[in-house]
Amino acid sequence: MGFGLHAARRLPHPSPVPSSLDCVAVVPCLNEAASIGNVVRGLNAVLPAVIVIDDGSSDRTCAVARAEGAEVLELTPTRGKGAALALGWSRAAERGFEWVLCLDGDGQHDPADAALFLAAADRPGTRMVVGNRFHDPASIPWVRRCTNRVMSRWISRRAGVVFPDSQCGYRLVHLPTLTTLGLQTTHYEIESEMDVAFARAGHGIEFLPIQARYGKERSKIDPVKDTLRWFGWWRRSR
Repeated sequence: MGFGLHAARRLPHPSPVPSSLDCVAVVPCLNEAASIGNVVRGLNAVLPAVIVIDDGSSDRTCAVARAEGAEVLELTPTRGKGAALALGWSRAAERGFEWVLCLDGDGQHDPADAALFLAAADRPGTRMVVGNRFHDPASIPWVRRCTNRVMSRWISRRAGVVFPDSQCGYRLVHLPTLTTLGLQTTHYEIESEMDVAFARAGHGIEFLPIQARYGKERSKIDPVKDTLRWFGWWRRSR
């Protein structure tokens, strides 16, 4: 990218290579009744457990997820994606899991890719594997594509590590490492905060090419409030 940045640094692997038995899926949701059933079914084919965090949905998201066998945690009122993920991570730690696979509940991410994330974490020192949609960006809506490219450049500069897709929510994280980083954001800044925190701490980061699936779903991002929140985090992270 021309910034003089380095690749993610390598440290000794903190635990045995992750297997599906070590990993739980954590899926934050807001009004995803139409898609969450397929997401949970797909994850159940690869992982031993799925934790769905319902962030104040007004539809049948909770009922559909439970019917497919997911553990469902409910937040009321809506608190934000970062808060939902934090609750899921806490529950995953209580249940003794070593790794968490985070992905959205709107069907954008293919649950079958879970096995690929586990394989990518096989590399020594890896603490986080981030999905990369920009190896083939044609399917990404134009506005999202442009915004993400700009944000990824900024995050890469601040983190000192090249992030090809800094905003991808599909990622595998080593849970004991995650809990040491003191993440604080509660909305859509969470991916940016994770990127910078893992990189600054020197933890190994890998990037996995994935294909995102975009349909008629509407983004939950508030273009005003969430932009202001992100820039607030950006100032604090200097």
